[in-house]
Amino acid sequence: MPNDPKKLEPPLTEVVRKRIPGATGISDLRRLTGGASQQIWSFDAITEHGPVGLVLRRAFGKGPVKAAPMHVNLEGEARMLGVAGRAGVPVPVVHHVLQPDEGCGYGFIMDRIEGETIARRILREDAYAEVRPKLARQCGEIAARMLSVPAADISELSLMPAAPQLKQYLDNYKACDYPHPVFELAFRWLEERTPNAPEPTLVHGDYRHGNFVIGPDGIRAVLDWEITHRGDPMEDLGWMCVNSWRYGAIDKPVGGFGEREDLFAGYEAGGGGTVDPKRVKYWEVFGSLKWGIMCMTFYNGFINGPDRSVERAAIPRRSSETEIDLLRLLREEF
Repeated sequence: MPNDPKKLEPPLTEVVRKRIPGATGISDLRRLTGGASQQIWSFDAITEHGPVGLVLRRAFGKGPVKAAPMHVNLEGEARMLGVAGRAGVPVPVVHHVLQPDEGCGYGFIMDRIEGETIARRILREDAYAEVRPKLARQCGEIAARMLSVPAADISELSLMPAAPQLKQYLDNYKACDYPHPVFELAFRWLEERTPNAPEPTLVHGDYRHGNFVIGPDGIRAVLDWEITHRGDPMEDLGWMCVNSWRYGAIDKPVGGFGEREDLFAGYEAGGGGTVDPKRVKYWEVFGSLKWGIMCMTFYNGFINGPDRSVERAAIPRRSSETEIDLLRLLREEF
């Protein structure tokens, strides 16, 4: 699988010519920074009407790997982008899922949505000052649209309410063989308060600031559907409020830009039904624990996996940040 742009360009050009109407070639092929779990390549398709911005999202390895219980492979992710788009969720249009004989690796080609994904810029730059107060409500409204997805369209996804997820992350934690007493306290706290499983709906699974393309007009696209599953819709709202996704603006619990009340109001106005703040808070605790364990497992991926990027090596240190967040959350009664 070519990782050098000069080697990737010829087979990718051939794919684009066949799959993108009117395309005669490609230009400006470059790998983007970020993408801890998948590679992201940006390029333009050349057409007589001008360049068409596209993105190649592909695996680090040569083909699909066995997915974890709550993960979908890239082909499944491409399908879920279509499902979410039909429900009114803003997502990129997928143009083509790569085939093994095309020589470009394993992944898919989708539209490149113009805008910003770097959270700190969105939280600090003047260009987003007017829209920042509106983003929390938009997050709620978009999350509510996922409830309209027909059950038949997501039947292939793993059913993962709180209890099986808790077991999965406990197994992952034990496999790291590195004790974190705060994590063990959080596991016990969560086990004692596990909510009843509601009627399962589409859950994005990584619904947070950093996975949105944002412009001065608001959220333009929701990205990274690789851990989408069927479960409790309050999970996405709780994950949205985890302190790690506030990027230093800790006084704004929703992504560093808004309040929970606005998130909930947007969700209810969007047709999501009444929000249970206690259940959202449960998932916020769960999310802080989950991210801490995910940080631990990134180290194993760096040592043993195909991706030895600086990003994958640096992320594990953040597990200590989640311990502080958990201690703060666990002392609060609700």
